Amino acid sequence: MRVDRVDIPVYDISLLRNIWEGREKKYKNKQKKEHERVQKSALAKINQQWQYRIACKKLKSNEVEVLQHYLTRTALTEIQPHQDIPNTDENPIIEGIKFIFELDGDKWIELPDNLLDMTYLREWHIRRTKICKLPEWIVQFPDLCVLDIPQNGIDKLPVEIGQLTKLRVLKVNYNRLSSIPPELGECENLERLELTGNYLEQLPFELSNLKKVTHLDIAENQFASIPICALRMTSLQLLDMSINMLTDLPEDMDRLEELESLFVHKNNMSYLPKCLVNITTLKMIVVSGDTLICWPSGLKENPAIKFIKLYDNMADEIMEGDDEILETRQDHHKEFMKTYIDTVKDRETAPTYTTKVSFSCCL
Repeated sequence: MRVDRVDIPVYDISLLRNIWEGREKKYKNKQKKEHERVQKSALAKINQQWQYRIACKKLKSNEVEVLQHYLTRTALTEIQPHQDIPNTDENPIIEGIKFIFELDGDKWIELPDNLLDMTYLREWHIRRTKICKLPEWIVQFPDLCVLDIPQNGIDKLPVEIGQLTKLRVLKVNYNRLSSIPPELGECENLERLELTGNYLEQLPFELSNLKKVTHLDIAENQFASIPICALRMTSLQLLDMSINMLTDLPEDMDRLEELESLFVHKNNMSYLPKCLVNITTLKMIVVSGDTLICWPSGLKENPAIKFIKLYDNMADEIMEGDDEILETRQDHHKEFMKTYIDTVKDRETAPTYTTKVSFSCCL
């Protein structure tokens, strides 16, 4: 009787695990490289430009200007460290007629000593320096009405700022603030407050006294909710809280009876409260279409309100029955592909980060 011999392979379970983990590691590295390639690609920027153009079709000229500022403002976070602008006399710029003081360049680590001799100044414009704090003697400038100090290293505002009773504009964008002094609430003539691109999680309740503020920009911070003081700024017309950590809006948003523009793009909100319909002055709302799934029907039905949904992930599926979004997104895809194909044809060489592919589309 003949017996056939059969060899049965026996594998060590650790060997199988190593093979599987190796494949998983390769897959993750491949995903990471693809993500980096997409970030470097020009497609994302072209896509954003077409979202902007589509949204502008239904806007008036002044509304387009506001939206343009909103979309382009966030590009400041990607600016590389500023290269100092040559200045032959190496002195700050003083415009005596308008009483304006200007300082620009990373060679400045503190304010010039002779500044104290010009207490008549009405405006300070200090940009892209290495100055980390404002001096306490700022109180000696009683006529100061504009304090514009973006893109510095300022991590604290002096409490003496509350004594600048004529201050109308305060811009401290893209600094290192983690808190705001309550004394700022004493600047009752303040009309414009911009604190974009800092590390703020809350604002002091004392800012509720700023009844003349019409423009409040606290985007690109770490707010989990709208500050209570913001809801008590009764003259507020524009509120920008985009790129924060909001999950919802308060049910008493209609306290802002003069609000015209509301920017809450790039947060974690899935719905908008019904009280927004009660704000009769509202003209524009900008939200993230990727996460928002529920909103009052009155916002879209009201022709006086521009309800703009911007998408970060254009591959997301559209809910069935939303014909308006579907039509807009289809037009967007067509215009986007047509523009991209035209730009590639005009180039002498293909971009180094692109991969040669073949595709067909119906435009």
